[in-house]
Amino acid sequence: MILDPTPILLDNLYWITLFAVIVSSASAVLKAGFKQFDLFGVIIIAIVTGLGGGSLRDMLLDREVFWIRDQMFFMVSFGSAIAVFLAARLMTISHKFFLIPDAAGLATFAVAGTLVSLMVGTPWLIASFMGVMTGIMGGIFRDVLCNEPPIVFHSPLYATVSWAGSLLFIALLQLNLDITQAAIIAGLSIFISRLLAIYYNIKLPRFRFKS
Repeated sequence: MILDPTPILLDNLYWITLFAVIVSSASAVLKAGFKQFDLFGVIIIAIVTGLGGGSLRDMLLDREVFWIRDQMFFMVSFGSAIAVFLAARLMTISHKFFLIPDAAGLATFAVAGTLVSLMVGTPWLIASFMGVMTGIMGGIFRDVLCNEPPIVFHSPLYATVSWAGSLLFIALLQLNLDITQAAIIAGLSIFISRLLAIYYNIKLPRFRFKS
């Protein structure tokens, strides 16, 4: 399926992506903050996290990188990093709180990545995987820079709920559901499923050799 990039569709994509950049950058600041990085280090990790997944997606789809085309995305990532850096000095924040904006970023970037891929004519299965990649790669970059194993590889359902949500988004569009409603349903499904997986520690089976 191919989505026609109408003004309404482009407007939805803009606001979804903007929100995704803000919450993903915020999660990165909290993660980097527990490593006691300085302000510059926190900002760099926030920007890499907020913009990394979408950048890789755009390069693979051979389209202009979203934050280079519109510097507002870079600005809100930078601003989010500064705001959370300062807020952390004024209030006590649990070391696990970063998982909430991380889940929100995962959900919104998955929807945005799928949407962009469908707009350029990518087959539905590849479009869904592009949604996954957009959602998880920023977090992978963040964890690598923080010298930790990426949580996507060992945390309760992460990429799995992202992929399921991306496929749900495509299915809802195939059923001719309004694009905004489809995005909200799919995004909330990813967000809630991720938090439930964390709460109940639901994981996929791990690889192991037979004893």
